[in-house]
Amino acid sequence: MGSFNKKQARLKRKRRIRRHVAGTSDRPRLSVFRSAKHIYAQVIDDTQGITLAAASSVEATVKENAELAAAKGKKETAGLVGKLVAERLMEKGFKKVVFDRNGFLYHGRVKAVSEGARKAGLDF
Repeated sequence: MGSFNKKQARLKRKRRIRRHVAGTSDRPRLSVFRSAKHIYAQVIDDTQGITLAAASSVEATVKENAELAAAKGKKETAGLVGKLVAERLMEKGFKKVVFDRNGFLYHGRVKAVSEGARKAGLDF
């Protein structure tokens, strides 16, 4: 019997989710990756295999605003990342996306990214 591994469990959830979630030209996929320190979001058109928009907590534009939100924690920064990726995508004329939590549980920072994107005007 194999030992429990958190990363393997997340990847197993990811594969299960990705069987059903795919981005199209009309409705691209908003994928979120969460590390211990940072959060990354990108919008992908799977039919063409291209990234339409991306944002992360590593960017200088997010870090400037994140310093203000740093006292509140990483969830506030995640909300800023969601808002930024939504604004960048809406500049390209997209309003609807499919949310891909990438195997992470839908709470905390992953939920904050989706709420930030919804507040900015994305529909999913």
